[in-house]
Amino acid sequence: MRELTRKPIEEMEIDKVELELRSRDDIPQILKGLQYIFLTPALRQEVFTLLNGVFPPELDLNNGRPGMDMWSIFAMGVIRLNLNCDYDRLHNLVNNHKTIRQILGHGITDDGKVHYLQTLKDNLALLTPEILDQVNQVVVKAGHELIKKIPKDSPSPPQDTPFDEKLKGRCDSFVVETDVEYPTDTRLLFDAVRKIIELLISLCKPLGLLDWQEGEKEIRQFKKLLRKIQRLKRSSAKDEAKREARQQEIIEAHQEYLRVATKLLERAEKTRLEIEQKDPQRKIKLLKIKDFFDHARRQIDQITRRVIQGEIIPHDEKVFSIFEPYTEWLSKGKAGVPVEFGLNVCILEDQYQFILYHRVMQHEADVDIAVPMVKEAKARFPKLSRCSLDQGFDSPKNRKELEELLEFVIMPKRGKLSKAQLAWQQTEEFIEGRCQHAAVESAINALEVHGLDRCPDHGLAGFRRYVALAVVARNVQLLGRYLQYQERHAEAEIARPPA
Repeated sequence: MRELTRKPIEEMEIDKVELELRSRDDIPQILKGLQYIFLTPALRQEVFTLLNGVFPPELDLNNGRPGMDMWSIFAMGVIRLNLNCDYDRLHNLVNNHKTIRQILGHGITDDGKVHYLQTLKDNLALLTPEILDQVNQVVVKAGHELIKKIPKDSPSPPQDTPFDEKLKGRCDSFVVETDVEYPTDTRLLFDAVRKIIELLISLCKPLGLLDWQEGEKEIRQFKKLLRKIQRLKRSSAKDEAKREARQQEIIEAHQEYLRVATKLLERAEKTRLEIEQKDPQRKIKLLKIKDFFDHARRQIDQITRRVIQGEIIPHDEKVFSIFEPYTEWLSKGKAGVPVEFGLNVCILEDQYQFILYHRVMQHEADVDIAVPMVKEAKARFPKLSRCSLDQGFDSPKNRKELEELLEFVIMPKRGKLSKAQLAWQQTEEFIEGRCQHAAVESAINALEVHGLDRCPDHGLAGFRRYVALAVVARNVQLLGRYLQYQERHAEAEIARPPA
């Protein structure tokens, strides 16, 4: 097997890192979990083999310049998500935080090694959701093995109940927001036109074209028209005559906005064709410009239909971000949060708080994924015997299939209950399961606190990678927390005077 790093494992002094056992801060728990993975030979080998799959088979890691090893990349990704930090803070931590550098494998001999910001961004993008999902399974199984070793009679055990081979799951979904502003059709049109002009400016300069010398000024003038529309929308008039006059002003402002946008796009199209003839090698930027043209034309059409013609735009025709076009308009019915922009993510957690499986939901509702979630989780962890789900996952088909997959299903039925169903939902076992199900909200909150409230990475692939890494990072932190407890308990046993 090819090694992940050119630096011999024996030279990586991770075993010498001393971490605070009683610290409640995130960093010692994260580093404790990472240290355990590295220092357990079988576990390390399994994780390294999976991470090694990031590289194509034909790549020889022993040739070329020495780069960042996969252990460092994985550890940095876990740290970034757990601390909910951006790349700038991560850059500072990996270069200046002594304990983190030790966990990354930096010893006395390479104490002066510096990681560069762009290198961090490029290397963390190598991780894939598929490989991270496999690593997550290894981490969860290691956590289960660790919990088995914790004495049943230990005071204040970290889990609610003694270890049980049968896993009890609880499943729920929540929204992970994308990094977008509140979308309006006029704002989306402005963003599309702005990006077209900015890209054309960057292409014109090397070719000596003067078409967009004052492009930045034209963007500012176009933005003034957008601000005028926004001001008119915010203002209100009580008198009906004034309201009608204001509505006419809004229509005229939109017409002027569309006229200027159309004129800019016509000029931009001529410049694009000229650049395509003079320098056809600029394919990537030219394709980006074409993509923004499509967005701009769609928004012009929708603004015309909505404002000028008074038409209601169907929801499935709307796009909520030209930069993150996969973004969905989501309403979970939460108090004070009427709408969120992002994607739903569903997680299935066991009774020990480890996340067994997750799924990024695109154009899917809870009821569509109840069976796939349980099937995938059970394929990864065959000892999953029961699962609790919310009412939103319920359907007669789902209930039937889940009862075939699991020994016990806790899922409130929608609609009116029969006497038998009402009696079942009032049993002690069902009520206990529903009470325990509420703990999944704690897991969701922990994920949101540790980076999964808003995804700063771009593209659908980046979104999926970010979510998968957040799940792994959370499980690594839990592993570290159990280790802290186990070592504290061992210390207390040693310190206890003989009876």
